[in-house]
Amino acid sequence: MSVTVDVYLLLGTNMGNRIALLEQARNEITREIGITRKISSVYETRAWGDESQPNYLNQVVLSTTLLHPLQLLKKINTIEKKMGRTRVNKWESRPIDIDILYYADRIIDEPTLQVPHPHLPNRRFALIPLQEIAPQLIHPTSKKTTVELLSETADQLSVQLYKPHTYEQHQL
Repeated sequence: MSVTVDVYLLLGTNMGNRIALLEQARNEITREIGITRKISSVYETRAWGDESQPNYLNQVVLSTTLLHPLQLLKKINTIEKKMGRTRVNKWESRPIDIDILYYADRIIDEPTLQVPHPHLPNRRFALIPLQEIAPQLIHPTSKKTTVELLSETADQLSVQLYKPHTYEQHQL
């Protein structure tokens, strides 16, 4: 018997028509992964890691899936590749990046997959949209809520609610 689980995914893009790419990613997630139950607002932030890149748009999506964790990762990698993502250098610009923040309340430590996402407590660009849709969600290792993680993070990178630029509005 298959059981659905909640997964929280972080979407990010800093290339091309970022709004259209987020929409395409959400559509692919619904088609390939499962039902989307909640979607955060879109937030804009400077690039994390290599701040010389264009700004990112980020959004958190809550979906339900029947996929096991490594199957989920494989589907995500397929979606990213289909949308033009190539992996050459760490911290490079990308048309889409999809990270698994949480897979239910499971702790996963595989060579290719760590969940909860190991950098989540240190990334305001993930915590702010996550807080919007799941403020009381408990991190399975720290036992802290999203609100608590956000209040304690050392990350000071600016994260702003996104206001569309004219060229992106007209490309939709």
